[in-house]
Amino acid sequence: MRADRLLSILLLLQTHGKMSAGKLADELEVSERTVYRDIDALNAAGVPIYGDPGPGGGYTLLDNYHTHLTGLTDKEIRALFMLSIPEPLMELGVGKELKTALLKLSASLPGEYIETEKYIRQRFHLDSTWWQQSNESVPQLRTVHEAILQDRKLLIKFRLPFPAEMEQLVDPLGLVAKAGVWYLVYSVHDSLRTTRVDSLLDAHLSEDTFNRLADFDLATYWDKWCSEQEIQFSSYNVLLSVTPDFFPVLQRYFSSIDIIEKQPEDAEKRVTVKLSFASFEAARDRILGFGRSVEVVEPQALHRSVLDYAEQIVNLYKE
Repeated sequence: MRADRLLSILLLLQTHGKMSAGKLADELEVSERTVYRDIDALNAAGVPIYGDPGPGGGYTLLDNYHTHLTGLTDKEIRALFMLSIPEPLMELGVGKELKTALLKLSASLPGEYIETEKYIRQRFHLDSTWWQQSNESVPQLRTVHEAILQDRKLLIKFRLPFPAEMEQLVDPLGLVAKAGVWYLVYSVHDSLRTTRVDSLLDAHLSEDTFNRLADFDLATYWDKWCSEQEIQFSSYNVLLSVTPDFFPVLQRYFSSIDIIEKQPEDAEKRVTVKLSFASFEAARDRILGFGRSVEVVEPQALHRSVLDYAEQIVNLYKE
């Protein structure tokens, strides 16, 4: 809408002080001709916008044309300037609205805080994604979002552990973004479930609505669910014999290492430790990457599996 765009131009000029028509057009995703028409409309409405021609020119507002947001301390303002738009919110489709809201807050501050904003943003940046995280889209996210906002039932399709697919009509209770990954919390047959949104094969809004559980609290449920996952992720215990020189490296991989036997006076003595892994396969894959610095003591099934994989690799390269 044009009214929203006119307000955005006003807020941008209040925040940045001077902007060219090209920069305004890029920010608003419109043509420069549209910006010129909008500037004329603002001038006609009595907004004091002045244009300076030339390479270093641009549009500016009168210095006293500002509204001031009161009640914020200096520390609160600096904390506000540290905010950036998290990638999950961009995926959800509300990044633009949040950006506009932050712009409105920033524009309503006294002029002396403009330099403070630049100072903070040059020194702090928040990145909520993991390393090497996939940039693949989450096609079902918007549909799930709408279902949650409207308290409408959701028909979801997902893949079962064996080669088959299944559809379920569920009550979507909430969305949680953890490390850049969206999770859907839902209820089905009076049971609470959690699944990754990017694992859904399809999702459709139902015409039927549902009544939310009166005692359900999303944050409380999520904390409990994460705690249960942490326990499951560390349920496979392994006894390892580690060379002394590799032990400091091992400490960088694991935050918790239970030392069973260690004799520092003997430089050649290997250190026996107990570590927890998410599964048998996770333990084997990680240990294979440690080479001869780590040897499996127990369980024997893991010892034999690591040996078998190592022999397969050696035979492959010998061939």
